[in-house]
Amino acid sequence: MKNFAYLNGPKVVVIGGGTGLSTMLRGLKKYTHNITAIVTVADDGGGSGVLREDLGMLPPGDIRNCILALANTEPTMEKLLQYRFTDGMLKGQSFGNLFLAAMNGISNSFEEAVKKMSEVLAVSGKVLPVTLDDVKLKAKLKNGIVIDGESLIPKLQMKEKSPIERIFLEPKEAKPVKEALIDIMEADEIILGPGSLYTSIIPNLLVNDVCEAIEKSKAIKVYVCNIMTQPGETIGYDANAHVDALFLHGLKSLDYVIVNNGEIPYQYKDRYREDMSQPVSYDVESFKQKGIKVIEKDVLAIRNNYIRHDEQKLAEILMGLIG
Repeated sequence: MKNFAYLNGPKVVVIGGGTGLSTMLRGLKKYTHNITAIVTVADDGGGSGVLREDLGMLPPGDIRNCILALANTEPTMEKLLQYRFTDGMLKGQSFGNLFLAAMNGISNSFEEAVKKMSEVLAVSGKVLPVTLDDVKLKAKLKNGIVIDGESLIPKLQMKEKSPIERIFLEPKEAKPVKEALIDIMEADEIILGPGSLYTSIIPNLLVNDVCEAIEKSKAIKVYVCNIMTQPGETIGYDANAHVDALFLHGLKSLDYVIVNNGEIPYQYKDRYREDMSQPVSYDVESFKQKGIKVIEKDVLAIRNNYIRHDEQKLAEILMGLIG
């Protein structure tokens, strides 16, 4: 693999949200500082949802996690920004969310607030919200029921026991952040995922002009498939079904799909099975017919008793694809 200098390394754009994205960023920043994380702002649950409703700001949670993943701070500072209050009116709220909310209060826009927080924390690369519009995520199930709100989608999908047919944003004409489109067009590599298919990755594709920019970009396009299926979103899905959902929601093409072929310890398989979650299988031949190359690698890590991607292994694979 090439030895890239950090500051003039390859231009990598990652698109998604949630813990999967921030985990991957920690690995990528060891190889290049030319990283742009384009992050969904459809979250309406937890501490982010409270701030969104109380202050009328965009949800800070996924943005905060990505900033911290790319930050060059002392361990104590990261611990402080990830701290969640356990009592009183702030119970469940993250200090990092409040930090970004305060920065939003002294800035002209949420985009500016994110940039200021990134400067304070000496971020390697940049983090951008995919849109500055106040969007709401909705899901239509195959039984015809429409679920209103990102945080309700997994819960009500499980209750209804009906697969997600498609998701959509309101307003439908959400405008993208221009800098995000520019970075997509100039990228050497565009990475989708890992993360929740319907609530972290696809919401970005629904913003106007994002899929068109990805298609026009000469970058290598990669989808990092989840290791396990996700209750409330992808029960019964194989990797091919994940990619089909991306195409259904506007993505035009992919060059590579990264799947895990590492053996999952039986005790974790059993525990995940209790939650109706299982390893994501894949059909190489089906991907070949779509013109997509499959990268089968052991990218498995166990963190705090949860199955995750190994950020170091994943980063090595992703950087090795850039010619």
